[in-house]
Amino acid sequence: MPITGIYGPDDFASRPRGQRTISARPAPVRTEAALPMPSLEWTAEVEAATAPLYERVKHVIPPIEWPLMAPTIKAINEMKQVRGAVILAHNYQAPEIFHCVADIGGDSLQLAVEATKVKADIIVQCGVHFMAETSKLLNPDKTVLIPDTRAGCSLAASITGADVRLLREKFPGVPVVAYVNTSAEVKAEVDICCTSSNAVQVVESLNAPSVIFLPDRYLATYVASKTDVKIIAWKGACEVHERFTGDELREFRNADPSVQIIAHPECPPDVLAEADFTGSTAHMINWVREKRPRRLVMITECSMADNVRAELPEVEMLRPCNLCPHMKRITLSNILESLLTLREEVTIDPALAARARRSVERMINLKN
Repeated sequence: MPITGIYGPDDFASRPRGQRTISARPAPVRTEAALPMPSLEWTAEVEAATAPLYERVKHVIPPIEWPLMAPTIKAINEMKQVRGAVILAHNYQAPEIFHCVADIGGDSLQLAVEATKVKADIIVQCGVHFMAETSKLLNPDKTVLIPDTRAGCSLAASITGADVRLLREKFPGVPVVAYVNTSAEVKAEVDICCTSSNAVQVVESLNAPSVIFLPDRYLATYVASKTDVKIIAWKGACEVHERFTGDELREFRNADPSVQIIAHPECPPDVLAEADFTGSTAHMINWVREKRPRRLVMITECSMADNVRAELPEVEMLRPCNLCPHMKRITLSNILESLLTLREEVTIDPALAARARRSVERMINLKN
């Protein structure tokens, strides 16, 4: 079913201007002493200790680069034990992070679910800010760190809690679904969250003829094509996925008609029309594991292609490489710094967090 309406900031004359899209209180001053920086020299000991890790990534990280990474990787893995910390990494993180220091990796739904099972006292979120907020919502008594607070998201920045309230005024009684790529402030104003993995299921679970779906206009379009529920959308978009075009994909097919193309539903409709498969990052990875195509174009953030190829080196990746500048703010260096200093801590106002937590937990508890 086509989208029945799409709205954005310019459609609300009374919209407050300059409102923050990240609703986090300043982190309290930590009383724990910072730990000293360990040696980051490349030694025979480091080489031996990290050799099994290099086996995981040798197909995507050249041998000449490994001595620059391995000492920091070893230090991070040792510091995790000292701090009693666990590292969560999104599929878009670089291979040296995803395969070599992360304890849990996956898409936003996987990380949200796994965050509820974490036993460690400290969570280091290797992803963007809304993911760290989500981990904090689900673990209010744990310390959640993000190595760089500037790791934002164009989708999260596209909408505020005030915008959601204005949408509710315009469409009274219509339930609101928020993609997890939103701030805690927005999550506090909606009925339920979703990810690209479960968006259709979440929309249909509300048993409503119409649903407001925000903030990704392209994911909303994809959902509308899979359900009879009328979708009212917001004009947000992912700055990585919206740059792909159908013409680009047709060029790959013209060069090699046997190539397989899989795409993320945050992409524009002309891209999805050219794809052999559309799904979340987790669904895309599972598709590759099952199909084992000879040549593949993966239409999403291109670090994920490296992570998949590290696992499945026989799959040749043809990469139209769009990197997420926010994901790339997370590095080995600032992960280590975060563990040494316990910065930057994510905190959320308790009253706002309680409301936001309900919408996330409702998603997680949704029966499959």
